[in-house]
Amino acid sequence: MLDKLVNGFETHLFRNRIWVILSFILMTVFLGYQASQLKMDAAFSKNIPLNHQYMQTYTKHQKNFGGANSIIVVVEDTSGNIFNANFFDVLKNVHDQLFFIPGVERSQVKSLFSPSTRFTEVVEDGFAGGPVIPADFTTDDYGLGVVRDNIEKAGIVGRLIATNYSSAMVSAQLMEFDPQTGEPLDTIAFADQLEEQIRGQFENGNIKIHIIGFAKMAGDVAEGAKGVVFFFLIAIAITAVMVYLFSKSLTLTVLPLVCSLMAVIWQLGLLTVVGYGLDPMSILIPFLVFAIGVSHGVQMINGVRSRVLAGQLTKSAAASAFRSLLIPGGVALLSDTVGFLTLLAIDIGIIRELAISASLGVAVIILTNLILLPLVISYTDLSKLEPNEQTKQKIEKLWLKLSMFATPKYAVWVLICTTLLYLFGYQQSANMKIGDLQGGAPALHQDSRYNLDTFYITNNYSITTDVMSVIVEATPEACTYHSVLETIDEFEWQVANTPGVESTASLASVAKRVNAGFNEGNPKWQVLPRTTASLVQAVGRVPTTSGLLNGNCSVMPVYLFLKDHKAETIEVVIDKVKQVAQQLNTPDIQFKLASGPVGVMAATNEAVSEAQLPMMIYVYGAVFVLCLISFRSLKATVAVIIPLYVVSTLAQALMTWLNIGLAVSTLPVIALGVGIGVDYGIYILSTMSGKLTNGMAVQQAYYEALVERGSAVIFTGLTLAIGVSTWFFSALKFQMDMGILLTFMFLVNMLGAIIILPALSAIFWPKRK
Repeated sequence: MLDKLVNGFETHLFRNRIWVILSFILMTVFLGYQASQLKMDAAFSKNIPLNHQYMQTYTKHQKNFGGANSIIVVVEDTSGNIFNANFFDVLKNVHDQLFFIPGVERSQVKSLFSPSTRFTEVVEDGFAGGPVIPADFTTDDYGLGVVRDNIEKAGIVGRLIATNYSSAMVSAQLMEFDPQTGEPLDTIAFADQLEEQIRGQFENGNIKIHIIGFAKMAGDVAEGAKGVVFFFLIAIAITAVMVYLFSKSLTLTVLPLVCSLMAVIWQLGLLTVVGYGLDPMSILIPFLVFAIGVSHGVQMINGVRSRVLAGQLTKSAAASAFRSLLIPGGVALLSDTVGFLTLLAIDIGIIRELAISASLGVAVIILTNLILLPLVISYTDLSKLEPNEQTKQKIEKLWLKLSMFATPKYAVWVLICTTLLYLFGYQQSANMKIGDLQGGAPALHQDSRYNLDTFYITNNYSITTDVMSVIVEATPEACTYHSVLETIDEFEWQVANTPGVESTASLASVAKRVNAGFNEGNPKWQVLPRTTASLVQAVGRVPTTSGLLNGNCSVMPVYLFLKDHKAETIEVVIDKVKQVAQQLNTPDIQFKLASGPVGVMAATNEAVSEAQLPMMIYVYGAVFVLCLISFRSLKATVAVIIPLYVVSTLAQALMTWLNIGLAVSTLPVIALGVGIGVDYGIYILSTMSGKLTNGMAVQQAYYEALVERGSAVIFTGLTLAIGVSTWFFSALKFQMDMGILLTFMFLVNMLGAIIILPALSAIFWPKRK
């Protein structure tokens, strides 16, 4: 039945070749125009699991307490002393410039020049205070001396001022939408503005500017992602050379490359049609689409070439190759597509868009490389192809040696080695960590400008950039009750003594210091007042602009400043917070995770951890069902699946060995590796299964499968691996990590298909001789 459908489809296509080719050309022109309208999109909300319980808390209180999408600009005086006229002029200009950049939440801009930056001191008459920068401030010696005294009184050294007085900080929260256009904030354009209007304008020999924050990181990642174009051109050049060496024909080199580039154009155009942009992570997908397209194109030209050399005319050879490859190629690409779609189960926008992007690209390869390519080839003249008998004999000797893996004698040893490798990989993969394993921005190298800025700020400020806030929800006016603040104080004290927590801040700890101030600054009085009147007096000195309470005092965050955002640190702190919260939660007071940059990371890590097992089940389940439908044999399906699973386990062990954590950027690699790796086994076993059904011996069936498709399978694995290995030199750390893992999976999956698969076949069909 299936053969009749394929034959009928082939007859219809080849009778209407010219019209089909013209329709492909018209569609390429249309989608090429759509692709030219594609824009970069790196919205903050796409990078977080919005439905996670932490993020529900985050979004609920984001308006009052800000979120994780913030920008920090540090102005450094290279002399090591900020108390000079030039520095304060530059600092004020930086504050004003940042204040007026569209997208900045102006009420959340904080620096020495903010009216909310105030000091309070205990004097004979009670309290005295005012803005740290007085209204009559001048940059002479007297004015600078007054500001220095005010800075010390305000207790902002280590927060807005570096601990060694070498720099000062300007921080701001960002809006989700551009107030001028009403569109979502273009973080990449915002990062460009920071470079031009802040760093470019104010950095000079005496002043250095350090800028960190999600928008700046996204901008730096997008800048590094431009190098993908360069790697793409290198990949095209390498692939062209290898295809020519494989086919020995300029025509058979150009056509699969053109069809694969057409698939890339279709993919990019379809992204615009469905309303998506291209973010820095999914910008790598067009390269994979091109590489996958070439791999299937090579199978097609290999089939046509072998038939032409056997004496067929080009048209009949193309039609015959189309009939033989449509089912296995279609199943392989459908497996890739379904495998990528399983990434939709992960509740993170950037991964879901990557899944849709990859699925669209692989789906169109079915059209461009399995249908269009043989039609175009049928118009060419390949009669001048000449077989190289000497090379053919050498290759056949290699196939004869490899076919020994399909004999019980060698199969047993192969499977023993495979089992040992699997056990080793399984043991190592158990140590794989969830999240980032290095300081700074994990998407960038440690010596990048952004990470150097991060390390400078971390080393010179006592409150680190790795901050997480635990939201305390209570009843209105709860801060006027001693029992409530005492509970918050107990929570803060227990969490502050957790490894990885550098310092903490809350309304309770500030109220204790204010109470001491009301009592002549005596440390003995640095406690929470027990009477409501005294407590109101202490809490009343803390404005809502401090971020320590909301308008009716029903929500009071506890800020935890961590030493870094490594996976182990976050995991320890989160576990401690959950433990203490469970002890202290009551119907009237609830401690809820989490907000701040580390809160977002914690939610992302948990989302990745929760999605890992379901994603693998979906990927292997989809591949299993499609192979079972295609081969109609449980043994054949298992023979394809087992090598894939062993290689996935070894890839996780490699991540542990290379200190690569399972994060947003590396989680999809496993699905991509499985989806693409299954192609090798399907092509090999699709040839073997028919011969095995007819009673042929396993070794002979495998040998004939190698003669027919072995060269193309090995070539495909090498081409894919060499192409992604160029990513080792990327300016982006996550692209380098993806390149390492994909290179490993492409190569080892290919080896699994030509070594482990025949060994399993020898065991599964033992009576055939």
